[in-house]
Amino acid sequence: MRTGPDGGVAETPTDRRVDELLEQMTVEEKAAQLGSVNAEKLLNEDGTLDEAAVDEHLSNGIGHLTRIGGEGSLAPEEAAERTNELQAYLREETRLGVPAIPHEECLSGYMGPEATTFPQMIGMASTWSPDLLETVTDTIRDQLEAIGTVHALSPVLDVARDLRWGRVEETFGEDPYLVAAMACGYVDGLQGDGDGIAATLKHFAGHGAGEGGKNRSSVNVGRRELRETHLFPFEAAIRTADAEAVMNAYHDIDGVPCASDEWLLTDVLRGEWGFDGTVVSDYYSVEFLRSEHGVAADEREAGVAAVEAGIDVELPYTDCYGEHLADAVEAGELSEATLDRAVRRVLRAKAEKGVLDDPTVDADAAAEPFGTEEARELTTRAARESMTLLKNEDDLLPLAGEDTDTVAVVGPKADDAQELMGDYAYPAHYPEEEVELDATTPLDAVQARADEYGFDVRYEQGCTTTGPDTDDFDAAAEAAEDADVVLAFVGARSAVDFSDSDRERVNMPSVATSGEGCDVVDLGLPGVQQALVERVDETGTPVVTVVVSGKPHSIESIAESVPAVLQAWLPGERGGEGVAEVVFGEHNPGGHLPVSIPRSVGQLPVHYNRKPNTANEEYVYTETDPLFPFGHGLSYTDFEYGDLSLSTTELQPAGTVTAEVTVENTGDTAGHDVVQLYASAENPDQARPVQELVAFERVALDPGETKRVSFEVDASQLAYHDRDMNLAVEEGPYAFRVGHSAADIADAAGFEVTETKAVPEGARTYFAETDVESAE
Repeated sequence: MRTGPDGGVAETPTDRRVDELLEQMTVEEKAAQLGSVNAEKLLNEDGTLDEAAVDEHLSNGIGHLTRIGGEGSLAPEEAAERTNELQAYLREETRLGVPAIPHEECLSGYMGPEATTFPQMIGMASTWSPDLLETVTDTIRDQLEAIGTVHALSPVLDVARDLRWGRVEETFGEDPYLVAAMACGYVDGLQGDGDGIAATLKHFAGHGAGEGGKNRSSVNVGRRELRETHLFPFEAAIRTADAEAVMNAYHDIDGVPCASDEWLLTDVLRGEWGFDGTVVSDYYSVEFLRSEHGVAADEREAGVAAVEAGIDVELPYTDCYGEHLADAVEAGELSEATLDRAVRRVLRAKAEKGVLDDPTVDADAAAEPFGTEEARELTTRAARESMTLLKNEDDLLPLAGEDTDTVAVVGPKADDAQELMGDYAYPAHYPEEEVELDATTPLDAVQARADEYGFDVRYEQGCTTTGPDTDDFDAAAEAAEDADVVLAFVGARSAVDFSDSDRERVNMPSVATSGEGCDVVDLGLPGVQQALVERVDETGTPVVTVVVSGKPHSIESIAESVPAVLQAWLPGERGGEGVAEVVFGEHNPGGHLPVSIPRSVGQLPVHYNRKPNTANEEYVYTETDPLFPFGHGLSYTDFEYGDLSLSTTELQPAGTVTAEVTVENTGDTAGHDVVQLYASAENPDQARPVQELVAFERVALDPGETKRVSFEVDASQLAYHDRDMNLAVEEGPYAFRVGHSAADIADAAGFEVTETKAVPEGARTYFAETDVESAE
């Protein structure tokens, strides 16, 4: 139902269609619409349909088809063919002929064979460019649509506050504003104008703040922090980008599992924010109410708790829904009205995605969006724009061809294409599969430039990412001694839930220490990689350390000793090209950190927007500041800011203020700068963060060029939850700070909010309006 012009209920054609279907359904058919079935249960080993299994799982209809292409390891044409066949069965062989919603994973690209793999999201966050991410996800959308997918289980909106957590790489970093802005770019590209792929915001909520940095562990945060840090990106993406689906998180918050939290999934999500899309469960999370949380005695009790809380569809296959929900209705344990409410949402999603009209695709054309030159160029662009230069002593970089006769390339991340991929890229997610990667490693890219720039390349791996063996150190040191510069590629391998035994089973060279289920207690470089860098550094040859990893590492001693450090994250299939373009000066690095990099794991939490007593208190043996701060990123040119000016020094609580600054490229190289605007409450009535990001803009400047950057900030962006948990703008003194990072502030300007005022429901502004124009 939708609200009509007179404020009453207006029934749309879609509503009527859904109601007519719902009226015809038996309780068993309704329950089936809330279930799912995955490729493993439906496909034979050769990828064809198992007809008996299809009859078993689909005879009453089904809500979702889980990862037919990706989990089935099917080429695009085969994925489209199998999906078409399953949809044909549902239309022709079931009583009501209701097709399913096929979904896939697509965090850094469709997680299936032959798909384009873009940089992992922590790298995309380093671009500080929602527009670039929108272009990336528009390309992902094309590939998903070609195989018949209409729903995708991305993006991740978790705010990364504990860097031990393996899934930091999947996030957009530590700041809720940056996370929200990047997430909206992701959703816009994937969903288009509503005619694209349904995006799923996950993991709702607080998944990045688990105890001990462990995946799925309990979260204990106050309601104020939960709302202002962890819920904010979800609220912003729902209200401003109209995200069509949400996925619950695994953990409990203060003892209440998210999968059974009616306050979270219904009161806040639907009641306060007006979300009218579907809520899907994280894989197995409904069953985990029984087996992990212990709050349900059996599958039926778990299913009832989840659907009553607000989860519409159980993924990846029906375990606690289906017959269990039908039986619960018959036994009077579940209201049929509750069942109908969830089924109506699923059917409406099918109608809005066109599934009820025609769920099939042209299988013969399914391969067309895959492997295109346009996609290859885009992932190269994304890789180079994610490169973040952390240190560049004596302008060692970029390397000058005329001064370089020999380049030594060392390290375990230099020549393994899989080492460039994030945990939800197909090759990293399924390392047991023999995947032919069309990828460019750093060594490939360096060697490709040898003739053009006139240098020789000497390569020695030196060690694996996690192994203890140092036998090849001597060879690496010898290569370094004979070279003019060393490029040392180090970092962590990414995968999902991979242990020592898994590694041996699939003959992987190293254990994964980044990715889902790969949580750590030490942020140092895994294995003997630090010792390798130290060994080659002892030769006296200048060392450029390139960190190819999905998480920040504590590399304080390396950063102090080597002249240059480049953070490359997990840059995807063309990551080597992105690294080389920066190293050799073909691209001026413009990436900026979306997370603070700590000196040691003991500094955690180290995010920039801590409260003053936490941010300022020193340790005995180390300082409290991170090794590299949030927002930090160097360039091959210099940027100077003019004075920060404000349109007013007295801001009404329902008004706006424009902050304006000029940015000049004072060097001789074109480049990008990320102008960052922070706000600080100078005398609040409760302990508030030292400062909070309220606006940013990535700006391109030619040598000598000056641009004026304006940020129109709404007063509601300064609002926080008062002592009664009401969102309000508080009167008093504030300051805006403009800087190159959270620690490198160029100028500040103060202003006064004239009075305290509650923010009316629906009147909140989430993002500043930005404008960039020439100041010449």
